[in-house]
Amino acid sequence: MSVSTSQRPVGAAAGGSGVRIGVLVTALLAACFAFQLNASMLSPALKNIEDSLGASSAEIGLTQTAFFTSAALFSLFLPRLGDVLGRRRVLAGMLGLMVVGCVVAALASSVPMLFAGRVIQGVSGPVVPLCLIMLRVEVQEPKRYGTLLGVITAVNGGIAGVDSLAGGYLADRHGFGSVFWAMAAVAAVATVLVATLTPESKAPVAGRMDWPGVALLVLSVGSLLTALNEAGKLAAANWPLIAVLLVVAAAAFALFWRTENRSGHPLVATRHLKQRATWATLLTTVLTMTGVFAVMNGLIPAFAQDAQAGLGMSAEQSAWWTLSPYALAGLAMGPLAGRLAATFGYRRVLRLGLAGSVATVVLMLLTMHSHSRLLLLVTSILVGVAYAGVANIVLNGLGIVLSPAENPGFLPGLNAGAFNLGAGLSFAVLYAVKTAATPTDPASSGGYTAGMIAGVVILAAAIATSFLIPKPVAAEAQS
Repeated sequence: MSVSTSQRPVGAAAGGSGVRIGVLVTALLAACFAFQLNASMLSPALKNIEDSLGASSAEIGLTQTAFFTSAALFSLFLPRLGDVLGRRRVLAGMLGLMVVGCVVAALASSVPMLFAGRVIQGVSGPVVPLCLIMLRVEVQEPKRYGTLLGVITAVNGGIAGVDSLAGGYLADRHGFGSVFWAMAAVAAVATVLVATLTPESKAPVAGRMDWPGVALLVLSVGSLLTALNEAGKLAAANWPLIAVLLVVAAAAFALFWRTENRSGHPLVATRHLKQRATWATLLTTVLTMTGVFAVMNGLIPAFAQDAQAGLGMSAEQSAWWTLSPYALAGLAMGPLAGRLAATFGYRRVLRLGLAGSVATVVLMLLTMHSHSRLLLLVTSILVGVAYAGVANIVLNGLGIVLSPAENPGFLPGLNAGAFNLGAGLSFAVLYAVKTAATPTDPASSGGYTAGMIAGVVILAAAIATSFLIPKPVAAEAQS
């Protein structure tokens, strides 16, 4: 029998690769840092980008949606490509392309160029699940893996607020281009660390890539995402185009299903798609992200900066009072949440996090009209604990521990796509609600309130679907 990882000293080799866990975690954290900057560092700089490019908030919001849509599509197949070609190789390649996307966005002089840069950055979509799979190969003991999972995934909610603070600072003083140059520098460092400090690993039976399946799945999901984003424009939406896109999405998925049933090396075995471990997990992830992401990364920072309806803060000030405490709370809670999930059950801890997210967003709704910076700070911390520190951690973990052994990149990839799909939908749906409900009086916060209420309703739906997720027995400590 092999020696349990729990019996080895911290930092010792695990899983037989000879890598020291401390070194591995450092490299994986760097990769997650780089991805997180792409996702959240721009939040306090969005207004600056609007002013610099002479664009509307809807146009800039579309570039954000483009990033998350791109990330969702690449997440569908890159983890599986890692199973086949090697996870270190694929992760390093993703980070290298992230650098390219950052440079393109930094040099952007128009919305289309910024759009292109954000799409290229989206190649990095499955960074977190790939890191968690690589960690799982080395750490098998449930509680230790749960703790380290929490450490790595906590970054996904924000780097202790440094990302948003730095984004606000750079945007206020040096323009939005400097934000992207900072992202590029961090991504370049992460590329080197991953390429030199992590062990290579593949699936036990890797097979070959199912590129026809990849093409059909990307076409289906991409068409669906584009249709949903277009529908978010409400009265300005092109409804005939939406109808065509929905037909294309359905037809492509039908062909995908047929292709996977006939393939000897399917991207996704259809029997796995039928299992609750797959569709219930993915649905819960999409609903959770749709309900909360644009609240904390869009509506609340915008409310804080709104001089008429909100608190009139600068981009940097709004980051100090909202995004930074939110991220710091999540980072502090993450390792504990991962260990609690492995000890008391992933599903139970997930529901606590989701219920806490609903309660704290409601509290934020009830207190935002007081225009109190202190109350905004407190509620931001509470959302950080409940969502970034608990729900986000456990949902990422479920994608790893519920994935089938013969295709370990399958569910993490789809779940990463679900995270990015939910994030993009969140900006499309909640901002559409905000726009539709914004009163003529610019001093009214009715639009922000309506968007957050929509988020609460969607989070409540996520709690309901979480009861359908099966118990990951092998990943939980047995009493």
